[in-house]
Amino acid sequence: MTAPHDASPDGPGGPTGVDDAQMLTALVRLRGALQAATLPLDLPGVEEVRASHQEMVDQLEDYVIPRVMTIDAPLLTVVGGSTGAGKSTLVNSLVGRRVTEPGVLRPTTRSPVLVHHPDDGHWFGQDRLLPDLRRVEHSTNDPDALQLVPSDTVPQGLAILDAPDVDSVEERNRTLAAQLLAAADLWLFVTSAARYADQVPWGFLKQAADRSTAVAVVLDRTAPDAVQTVSTHLARMLASRGLKDSPLFVVNEGTVDEAGLLPAGHVADVRGWLESLASDAGARAAVVKQTLDGAIRSITHHVHPVADAAAVQVGAAATLREEADRAYERAVADAVRATADGTLLRGEVLARWQEFVGTGELLKSLENRVGWLRDRVVNAVKGKPQQAERVTVAVESGLELLILEHAEQAAERAEAAWQQHAAGVGLLAQAGPDIGRASRELRRRAERAVRDWQGDVLELVKAEGADKRSTARFLAFGVNGLSVALMVVVFTHTAGLTGAEAGIAGGSAALGQKLLEAVFGDQAVRGLAERARGMLEERITALLDSERERFTSLVDALGLAPDAAEQLRQAARRVDDVRFAAAPRQG
Repeated sequence: MTAPHDASPDGPGGPTGVDDAQMLTALVRLRGALQAATLPLDLPGVEEVRASHQEMVDQLEDYVIPRVMTIDAPLLTVVGGSTGAGKSTLVNSLVGRRVTEPGVLRPTTRSPVLVHHPDDGHWFGQDRLLPDLRRVEHSTNDPDALQLVPSDTVPQGLAILDAPDVDSVEERNRTLAAQLLAAADLWLFVTSAARYADQVPWGFLKQAADRSTAVAVVLDRTAPDAVQTVSTHLARMLASRGLKDSPLFVVNEGTVDEAGLLPAGHVADVRGWLESLASDAGARAAVVKQTLDGAIRSITHHVHPVADAAAVQVGAAATLREEADRAYERAVADAVRATADGTLLRGEVLARWQEFVGTGELLKSLENRVGWLRDRVVNAVKGKPQQAERVTVAVESGLELLILEHAEQAAERAEAAWQQHAAGVGLLAQAGPDIGRASRELRRRAERAVRDWQGDVLELVKAEGADKRSTARFLAFGVNGLSVALMVVVFTHTAGLTGAEAGIAGGSAALGQKLLEAVFGDQAVRGLAERARGMLEERITALLDSERERFTSLVDALGLAPDAAEQLRQAARRVDDVRFAAAPRQG
């Protein structure tokens, strides 16, 4: 058997046919762009793209980047195949001594075994090929370890790796087998007369054909009278699946000796072919070039569906954020409107206010347009300090309930909107069942915010009345009385009320307005009311914004970069540019 065609000495750009430094830089950037293009949202079809994404990252880290960095490293031949195909026995027979235990890999032992020439050991350090696998020099069942076995029966320039079964009953074995095959320069795929038509191995071989991976196939454990029929059928299957140039070796069924080895003649063709590759730098470089270039080409080709999926993820996250923003912006607007449309001048607040001002006769006096109206207001107010405090408490309770009501509505709306999106359903599941309600801490925070606002109002009145605190009018109402009057004035507008209720609320607000004007004057009262209303709006907005963060923080935690898709496409184009620029040098 001969090596795959295209065997040629290293060109100016090395075995890859490109400038290795430029290619290495481009590949490292591509890996970074792939890692940044995360796909955390559970959107339709995303699982398949995630698998492809992870395969590309793994192959870059396990094989492509280390191989470009160590282009002169020995040719890594990974022996893979089906359960019971005789891989370990074949490896032992090729090496000439027992280096791996036949049968034990099915399914308990999952640690791969790499056999190399003693002088080549430095090529397989932790920072090189398969960096995630810990290096050991003894037999182990650790699935995260790679056993290194030096042997002078393996020619320098060649390394043989015995991998787990591709169709193992244990998923970890299957995953590791796929990882190892993706890190190979050459696949030595082992099957048998009984297993050569199995579907799983052909799935791997299809991947090899798609990536232009160098493959040789060993038909193992074949009775002499079945060799012609089976090998002919297998060759046709290889040709129909894009592997017609792959060497096909036959290892006849034979007696295994006490050391677990087949007769040397049974594996002579396979061993001779591998030794010829090891001794021929040009042939070895051709195999590396074929597999490495095919792997790079396959990765850049499969990048674009991942980039498209990343862009969809960013769009879906933006939609979810917009839905949450819309729900809470509406809540803020509705809550602020409710504080200014007379809604709060109902029930307990109105009752306590009327107790404070002795509304009956005073409201009638407001209907008379006489110049001494302010004096009448001053003289008519019957409020006492404890009555002002009752108004304050009622306002506090009313505002808290209003804020809680609108927070509940916003949470319900945001949850309902997210339920309409597949991505939203997944995030809601992570958040737990209470996401559709106002947070448990909101009542306490609302109580504090309202009290702080009432303190703001008190300070406004104190500051405005700094030069009036000794006047009869200021003393008649006191700071607390004037503060509750200002709160009532903030709730001035009656757009939300109708009929008799509008008249009562409107009259109450007007009374507060006149009371304040009697002390501070018209212009000052307008400024006080505007500032107090602005402070209230700020505190309501801050409370509901903190509630909104329960939703938006779920989106932020995804860590999606808006430009990840474009960065990934650019990185892939850069790798292709380096490859294409080397085409003239490839001759």
